[in-house]
Amino acid sequence: MVAYGAEQRVRLPALRAGWLTQTFVHWPFRAETVQALVPEELVVDEYEGAAWVGLTPFVMADVRPPGVPATLPGVPTFAETNLRTFVRHRDGRDGLWFLSIEVASPLMLAARAVGAPYNPGTLSVSTNGDTISYSGSRWIGEASYRLVVRPGEPIEPRERDVWLTSRWRAYTRRLGLLWETPVEHEPWPLADAGVDVLEETLTTAAGLPAPLGEPVVHFSEGVRHVRLGPSRPCVPWLGHGPS
Repeated sequence: MVAYGAEQRVRLPALRAGWLTQTFVHWPFRAETVQALVPEELVVDEYEGAAWVGLTPFVMADVRPPGVPATLPGVPTFAETNLRTFVRHRDGRDGLWFLSIEVASPLMLAARAVGAPYNPGTLSVSTNGDTISYSGSRWIGEASYRLVVRPGEPIEPRERDVWLTSRWRAYTRRLGLLWETPVEHEPWPLADAGVDVLEETLTTAAGLPAPLGEPVVHFSEGVRHVRLGPSRPCVPWLGHGPS
């Protein structure tokens, strides 16, 4: 079972931000299908006999280095959308593997240095009455998405809700090395959500077939106290079990 709250403190963050107006759309896939898209050092994590891939659009707010106040003029806010799956390192620690990341700000492209698969594009997030609309298209290539959701009532998260939304590290791969980026923030406040429109080609662009079933959808107003730690190469696994 994954932790509902952060597994570790990020005492010296490399970046601080808020992740706001976030929707989680998760589909089940056969584990071997998703495993083919991740590095051999990682094993796809499963829940209820399936691997899960999530489309998660949100607003990246108040992005700044440590020590800079969120109220400072010029602190950027922009839309981002992740396509990710859940993995476990051979040392036992779970995390996220990003199949693609769509971003509306060139600022984040620096993370390609550790293998984060950022794709610059035109993205938008808007609210109209009781619906929230997300859309995006890459500047290079034809991958795009359009999602309109109708957030429902807040929920008390159950086991699957926590499993699908709470991870505390991300893995990337660059120049033959696997990198780990720790993250800390408050628990997600979650609500159910209905889908009015869902059109996307990100999964196809990532090499995925049709999913095994209908998506599981959550909405969150977001978390405002995100602390991303410095990325570091993973220590080679020596077979000593979880740390």
